[in-house]
Amino acid sequence: MSITPFQALACPLDGKPLSWSDSVWRCSDGHSFDIAKQGYVNLLPVQQKRSYDPGDSKAMVAARQRFLGAGHYQAIAEAVSNAVLSHAEVQAVGNPPFSCLDAGCGEGYYLRQLADAATNTHPLSLMGLDISKWAVLAAAKQDNKQAPLSSWVVGSNAHLPVQTETLDCVLCMFGFPVLSEFARVLRTGGVLLQVEAGPNHLRELREVIYPTLKPERSTEIEVLEGFTHHSIERVSYSLALNGSDEIVDLLAMTPHLYRASAEGRVRAAALEMLSVTVDVRLVIYTKI
Repeated sequence: MSITPFQALACPLDGKPLSWSDSVWRCSDGHSFDIAKQGYVNLLPVQQKRSYDPGDSKAMVAARQRFLGAGHYQAIAEAVSNAVLSHAEVQAVGNPPFSCLDAGCGEGYYLRQLADAATNTHPLSLMGLDISKWAVLAAAKQDNKQAPLSSWVVGSNAHLPVQTETLDCVLCMFGFPVLSEFARVLRTGGVLLQVEAGPNHLRELREVIYPTLKPERSTEIEVLEGFTHHSIERVSYSLALNGSDEIVDLLAMTPHLYRASAEGRVRAAALEMLSVTVDVRLVIYTKI
């Protein structure tokens, strides 16, 4: 199985193609971006930041790394990998590698799972991007520096540092989709795979940290401009968390950490055991 880092990057300052040489990415206008010793590149200029240190904090990334490393979301990773690889196999032999961006990659768990699952499929070209430098740093540090599986990039979904129509697949895992940018970087016929929380996702945890639960969002499939709906798959199962550390990590890796009241966080931290429902939807769209 051939897995290579995605190379069709674009300058975040002027959109021109970047070329790689001597551990530096450069565009024709002379903008340059060094590859850090850990193996990632920062393509998030200060004018695209909304805060000094955007995205997940170092503590949130560490919590997610522990939680995902324990295999709690393995079923989600398997479903995502199967969906991506089924599309990769459709490409005829002799075509370029199937290129896939994880837009909001966190510490790289889902791309690593994809690479592990890709044994006898068409070659893959992978890129992981996140606005959190701590997340991308964690992802790059787990990669093989001699044979990296992905280009790891600090960047924003609102201004993807990717050349136009160069991707076959975009993953958006519990993330913040920017559909205009996803449509721009995808080739015609490329796929957008969104993983979204279902109505019962982490319900038991939410019942602990909130006084009341908000009405659930509509489960109807959205109509996305520039895309047609391809398919939908639901992944649902019960997850037993043993010990306060796992419960605290789950809370810490989700937006619920900041939405919950102080009293709600205290109640969650006091739990020694919790059975929660994992309920997500994998929705696939095709670019037209």
